Amino acid sequence: MGKEKRNGQHGAGTEHSAAVQKRRSALSIMGSLIGLVKPLLHIMAAAIILGTAGYLCAIFLTILAVQAIVHGLLAGAAGITVPVKNMWLVSVPVNTILTVMIVIAVLRGILHYAEQYCNHFIAFKLLAIIRHKVFAALRRLCPAKLEGRDKGNLISIITTDIELLEVFYAHTISPIAIAVLTSFIMVIFMGRYHVLAGLLALAAYLVVGAAIPMWNGRRGSRRGMEFRTGFGELNSFVLDSLRGLDETIQYGQGKKRKEQMSQRSEDLAQMQEELSRMEGSQRSFTNLVILLASFGMLALTIGLYGKGDMGFEGILTCTAAMMGSFGPVVALSNLSNNLNQTLASGERVLSLLEERPLVEEVPLPEGMESRGSLAGTRADFAGARADHVTFRYEEEIILDDYSLKLEPGRITGIHGASGSGKSTLLKLLMRFWDVNDGNIWVNDENVKTIPTKHMRNMESYVTQETHLFHDSIANNIAIAKPGAERKEIMEAAEKASIHDFIMTLPKGYDTEVGELGDTLSGGEKQRIGIARAFLHDAPMILMDEPTSNLDSLNEGIILKSLKESAEKKTVVLVSHRKSTMNVADVVYEMENERIS
Repeated sequence: MGKEKRNGQHGAGTEHSAAVQKRRSALSIMGSLIGLVKPLLHIMAAAIILGTAGYLCAIFLTILAVQAIVHGLLAGAAGITVPVKNMWLVSVPVNTILTVMIVIAVLRGILHYAEQYCNHFIAFKLLAIIRHKVFAALRRLCPAKLEGRDKGNLISIITTDIELLEVFYAHTISPIAIAVLTSFIMVIFMGRYHVLAGLLALAAYLVVGAAIPMWNGRRGSRRGMEFRTGFGELNSFVLDSLRGLDETIQYGQGKKRKEQMSQRSEDLAQMQEELSRMEGSQRSFTNLVILLASFGMLALTIGLYGKGDMGFEGILTCTAAMMGSFGPVVALSNLSNNLNQTLASGERVLSLLEERPLVEEVPLPEGMESRGSLAGTRADFAGARADHVTFRYEEEIILDDYSLKLEPGRITGIHGASGSGKSTLLKLLMRFWDVNDGNIWVNDENVKTIPTKHMRNMESYVTQETHLFHDSIANNIAIAKPGAERKEIMEAAEKASIHDFIMTLPKGYDTEVGELGDTLSGGEKQRIGIARAFLHDAPMILMDEPTSNLDSLNEGIILKSLKESAEKKTVVLVSHRKSTMNVADVVYEMENERIS
């Protein structure tokens, strides 16, 4: 049997920090996020059409008002005569123009509502889809890549980062398309009066809708990512502080934790203030460009009027059109204020979705589910073995040329000091990680070829720390066998020596255990974990320090249950206690060449 030469963290494949990953461009992030819209493209197209029509209604409301004024002047009010060139409503009565203005004013409200409805429908539908994708990604990555990972940052991605994507889907994609279409139409409209008027409008739209957002995006993208990362780290710190309240109070660390939290909050506030300053300067610059463009259009059209290239009506119409048509591109420009944080959130979400697991799951063969995932696994179970296994964490060797055989119908004990690689071996048997060299065999099959769901059903695994969900005791045990009857749950609890305690509780098995099982002791939680293993009733049971938090009486009851179960199962019992090894039929010693 090989020796373990080094003891490393049991977290092979811990993710690289987002800070050291290569940043992708804003266009790349937007392209990837837009790619998720494919199932809802028809609704997105409807939103773009409705939004464009709505903005045109708002713009032409002003233009029609100008046409009505000019129309009145042409009617000879106060004896004024006005030279006209390209007057396009000259033959339409004023009453008709006013009626059309009322209609498009009402239509503007209806179209805007319909556009917003479509955009938000897309946004919230996609947020649900993205959440499903994120949870599926987390499932693929666990446990190897999630062990030891910053849980607060993960919570931040799942909650606030995904929520921020609502801004992108509801207020970014269609506004970009709407701004392009509306601006194109208005450039043609003003260009029909004179080509220079159309070119000036085009230049103004490009500056406000493209140049300014790109400039603001470049200078704020780094700060936006720092803010989102800092926000996630603050979440982690708060979560850590809440979980460690007892220790904080006991050792008088409350003031220090408070100061650290205040400092982190102040750092975030400073970043937020800097982002707000960028937003303010961007808005000011945008408004300045709009004013210059509007006055520039007025000066240009007056000059053209003086040369006889444009009528008086053209001066008013082009100037009004220029001033009233910045709505779509201003909305686009203002996106850059929140877009830095939105894209930072998008990058964090995309990075998680694209992260590759260290261990690829093996899918079930077609039709296997219908035959039952445990078909053929209980009868004649052949046990398991490790053949010359080497496993390292990065450059640190955990197991070196290690071999052992786990025979059915026997309890195999693995004894050794803490940190000697016992838990690592069990995780390799569960294929939470893959070996670097050698092979792990379960039921005479290489674990790399066994369908993952099939293998999980063949093994019951009791970890050192039992996680309890915020649910009843019965439901916490029953996760090992969905649909289990209460009688089965109680039998498993009796084997785990927890039944009598449960029956003393006011609600018995329906008692809520509280968040993280805080209402129960360490030993009680451990016994619930063991009850799960008995209920799962797999042909192979892996137990990692199952009695470390138990007294000798409860330990004896559980070991007796294990001994009885071992007649038909393959049991692996890992412990640093020699007393626990007394129940084992064979004991392997994990040797250690250094002090742990």
